Amino acid sequence: MATCDNGGDAVDEINEPGAALFGNFINYYTFNPPENRLSLIPTTLLGDLGYSDRSHTTLLLDELSVALYKHVVQTPESNVHLLGFDLDDTLIQRANYANPLPGSVTFTPLDITGDCTPLQDHLNLHGSSHFHLTLCLAVTMWVHLNHGDAGLLRLLSRLAELSEHLLLEAQPWKCYRSAARRLRKLGRSDFDHFKKLQIRGDMSKHARRHLEGHCNMELVRSFGSTTWHRKLLLFKRK
Repeated sequence: MATCDNGGDAVDEINEPGAALFGNFINYYTFNPPENRLSLIPTTLLGDLGYSDRSHTTLLLDELSVALYKHVVQTPESNVHLLGFDLDDTLIQRANYANPLPGSVTFTPLDITGDCTPLQDHLNLHGSSHFHLTLCLAVTMWVHLNHGDAGLLRLLSRLAELSEHLLLEAQPWKCYRSAARRLRKLGRSDFDHFKKLQIRGDMSKHARRHLEGHCNMELVRSFGSTTWHRKLLLFKRK
């Protein structure tokens, strides 16, 4: 869903990432394969968090959906349900078409900054008040660039309200500069909020401060950094 300038101009020319203003890249996993994250996430994650494969566990993801499901679900008859969403209808249509686990994995078009009724509907369907595990991977920057500082903080607060556990990967600040540079390279104007942002620097640190200071969550584990030097941080509701 999102990238920064780690592969140089060659990646830019092949995938035209600057054209995706919301991080909705058609060929994202050609230059950031799922293994870059999954190699850091233990296959025992659900059990480590106190959830059983056989229990009615619901997960909410932004991407990596099928690959992650196969990675952490240990039994074929598992009652784990996963909801993946994106604001790009085309990406959702492609995901549904290629979905090998339609009984366990569901994809729906949704803008996390807008009406989230479908999320509550999904929870109600499965008799849950919260998602047991929410993954927000490489999304924060795009919300931040398109909706400003207030939008970023609203996103984090909303995810905290929905989740028992939250696995967060926030893009570092250098990715912001790369995204803005690619946009200019295409002859387009800067992101509306880029020059106005006051939240800058260590984005993982800013996210942690908000989640712990304002959202009743606490950091329980760091899974290290991906090959793109992004931290995977696991938070839980206090």
